[in-house]
Amino acid sequence: MEIQRFENNGRMSKAVIHNNTLYLCGQVHAEGDAKEQTTAILDKVEDLLNKYGSDKKSILSVTIYVSDMKYFADMNSVWDAWVEKGHEPARACVEAKLARECLLVEMSVVAATK
Repeated sequence: MEIQRFENNGRMSKAVIHNNTLYLCGQVHAEGDAKEQTTAILDKVEDLLNKYGSDKKSILSVTIYVSDMKYFADMNSVWDAWVEKGHEPARACVEAKLARECLLVEMSVVAATK
């Protein structure tokens, strides 16, 4: 049972693969409003998925953290335009205090590898 860890820094790995499942660490972007942060985060997610043998159609689940539910609609407007019909993952969205005050959105993704 092999576990592959990528881009680790002593505290965490940016990506982990186990049993054909890809786990991404929480993705954030520190600049802009909730829409801009969500767009940048989804760009990072897509890049990491492609880099480690997956794609956005293979996302199994995503946990989305917003620093305040007032950002929920803005985040969803970007998410809904990004996610492809028929490939919607299981999803949870919660309000949480994030690591830095400038962070409005964070996403943690689990996907199948190809």
